[in-house]
Amino acid sequence: MARPPHHASQPDPGRAVYAISVAADLAGIGVQTLRLYERHGLITPERSDGGTRRYSGDDLARLRRITALVAEGVNLAGIGRILDLEDANAALHAANRRLRDRGSE
Repeated sequence: MARPPHHASQPDPGRAVYAISVAADLAGIGVQTLRLYERHGLITPERSDGGTRRYSGDDLARLRRITALVAEGVNLAGIGRILDLEDANAALHAANRRLRDRGSE
């Protein structure tokens, strides 16, 4: 998935800075729902040295995608498979882009 442009007032989308309660609030879900998604392997937050969950802007985008799929009636196992396929597709697109760029040098 392509990242939106980074703005100086926002943290880097890949940097895990949000606590679980903030991430849940920003994603419009409950903390327990976020923990459920984590248990099902749909989201994997970084952990601080003390073990506290930290979420990034990329994690928030993934949570919004999960929420949209839930709203469409997809079960959690299906969501996991969809996300895996979307991630694989994005990786293939990135690899193709790198190959094209290398070929045009």
